[in-house]
Amino acid sequence: MFAAPKKGKEALPGDLAPIGRHSSLGESAYATLKDSLIRGALQPGTKLTLRSVAQVLEVSTTPARDAITRLIGEGGLINAGPKTVIVPYLSLPDLDELTAIRLSLEGLAAEQATNHVTEADIRDLENLQERINRGLDEGRYTDVLDANKDFHFLIYRRSGMRRLVTIIESLWLRMGPAFNGLYPEFAQSRTGVSNHLWALRGLQDRDPAAVRAAIENDIRSGYRRLSSQLGAAGEQQGESHT
Repeated sequence: MFAAPKKGKEALPGDLAPIGRHSSLGESAYATLKDSLIRGALQPGTKLTLRSVAQVLEVSTTPARDAITRLIGEGGLINAGPKTVIVPYLSLPDLDELTAIRLSLEGLAAEQATNHVTEADIRDLENLQERINRGLDEGRYTDVLDANKDFHFLIYRRSGMRRLVTIIESLWLRMGPAFNGLYPEFAQSRTGVSNHLWALRGLQDRDPAAVRAAIENDIRSGYRRLSSQLGAAGEQQGESHT
């Protein structure tokens, strides 16, 4: 039997502990590092040490360690040694699975967002697309990836489905670094640009099916490029072992 709480006092679990003073820094370090992965600012194979993360984020090793540990648990980073972690490479089976889930969830978010997007949102999306176009013209692919993330997630957040957006972020945590493999081919073909323009037209027309189709086509376009790249890499590895 649990003892009744004393009058005037709240019953709290006995295992609650005071929040450490570094906790807010740990949360900030985690959010910053996670966002860098989602945006593709870090490429697959990038090595991270505790010291380097702490120095770049200008925090002590404790919040840096907290951030790295959380991201390892979420699959955004993997251990590569006692003091080193790396941004993981994406395998073809991983890509297949993530793409199938993305088509369902990101398509849903885009569809649900259509009637909630404002005229100001559409202007913001057009400005982001201009940033993407300039980045493609000038070969600044990190800038392209940065604006591309903002473009997609502005739409997804307008779905009003916070849990859905959180799940989509977890997918991009694994996909973001791999998006570097889309370039420079996507800069030449402008495949992503046409998909985004199609999405913008659907938003302006308040056509949920068109917006969903545009986002799904954008995902499929990226899949075709990345799967071809991974397949070619697998063939080269096979040849090197023969």
